[in-house]
Amino acid sequence: MTSNRQLKLGAFMRPVSIHTGAWRYPGAWRDANFNFTRLKYLIQRLEQAKFDAFFMADHLAVLNMPMAALRRSHTVTSFEPFTLLSALSQATSRIGLVATASTTFDEPYHIARRFASLDHISEGRAGWNIVTTSNPDAALNFGRDEHAPHDARYARAREFYDVVTGLWDSWADDAFVRDAEGGDFFDPARLHVLNHRGEHLSVRGPLNIARPVQGWPVIVQAGASEPGKQLAAETAEMVFTAVNNLPDGQRFYADVKGRMAAIGRNPDHLKILPGAFVVLGETDDEARATRARLDSLVHMDSAIAALSIALGHDASGFELDAPLPEVPPSNQSKSGRERTIELARRENLTVRQLAQRLGGYGGLAFVGSPTTVADEMERWLKEEGSDGFNVMFPWLPGGLDIFVERLVPELQRRGIFRREYEGTTLRDHLGLPRPGNRFFDQAGR
Repeated sequence: MTSNRQLKLGAFMRPVSIHTGAWRYPGAWRDANFNFTRLKYLIQRLEQAKFDAFFMADHLAVLNMPMAALRRSHTVTSFEPFTLLSALSQATSRIGLVATASTTFDEPYHIARRFASLDHISEGRAGWNIVTTSNPDAALNFGRDEHAPHDARYARAREFYDVVTGLWDSWADDAFVRDAEGGDFFDPARLHVLNHRGEHLSVRGPLNIARPVQGWPVIVQAGASEPGKQLAAETAEMVFTAVNNLPDGQRFYADVKGRMAAIGRNPDHLKILPGAFVVLGETDDEARATRARLDSLVHMDSAIAALSIALGHDASGFELDAPLPEVPPSNQSKSGRERTIELARRENLTVRQLAQRLGGYGGLAFVGSPTTVADEMERWLKEEGSDGFNVMFPWLPGGLDIFVERLVPELQRRGIFRREYEGTTLRDHLGLPRPGNRFFDQAGR
């Protein structure tokens, strides 16, 4: 591992706040998730603070919980990630733009073309968050009566990655000679036809857009199951993970980076960024009071729905003031289910307590003064629990503004976060190499 490490910071911005009560908080922008003017302000603030990336999660279904809970959600409507990030790229010049795209419900040619376009439009700031889509309700929107099994989704994802990156390498970097005198726009010797035929996919190619500015957009992955960690070790350059404490973070960090070393990848070429819900106050007590107020705004309808999604099992019939009963396995997110059960057992929570925690946000949270939170972030960095964090804000714009105005300067003062961008591309920010073209050397042959 390299020395003199600095934090990498992404901003988890879809939804703009993951907390169910965020839109009800006093002073919150209630329409921020679907208001372009608001989102433009937020990304420009993040760029002023030198954040590495603006991270867009996505979901492909609305009717994924009972209407009693859905009616209370501020995330039922949101922009399609590529459309939004393409527009935001023109309002920014440095911050990375990471979009989620599913390998389960899309095709490699579509994904390769969209991300190559975003990388060109943004002049090298695109990143692809590879997801397999755990929500079974999404299947119903794509002509399927049931969801593909968990392991099958990851097998398709692995092949999908090979095809997309192969399509990005369709053209040598110097393929477009644009020789007006000779009449040749491109050199056919510098074009590769993929002709992929695999177990899950068949794609001829080539891609009808030049190789991306970054060679490949940065590859991001968010799975934490065994297949997910292996996919990350083989393919990812950034991992957005969910861990609840430093020991868990250290185990995940060592596991995935150890897998990379075992297959010959440089562990420094992967940045692990746990999701971190950050609530700041002038003092620790003030921050805790803010968190308590936020949590009080979560309706029990939302809380039970969040618990059901986390478990992959309907929790509406559980006795609220009893311990969590035994829950059968599901075909949804296995790592999320395991984290939820472990949290209930570790803290001896009743169903009601567990649901309220998850209904707000049940994962890793830093709650305190700027000094307290900076201490914790520095500890995670130095003790190899993470390379940084994908920050989730408690409400918008206030939760983001205090982070930018109070916490970022403290991190900079300690020398663990940049004061200026190191370059112009997302790869520059993250310290990642530009991948070579698998079909051509630098001379295009």
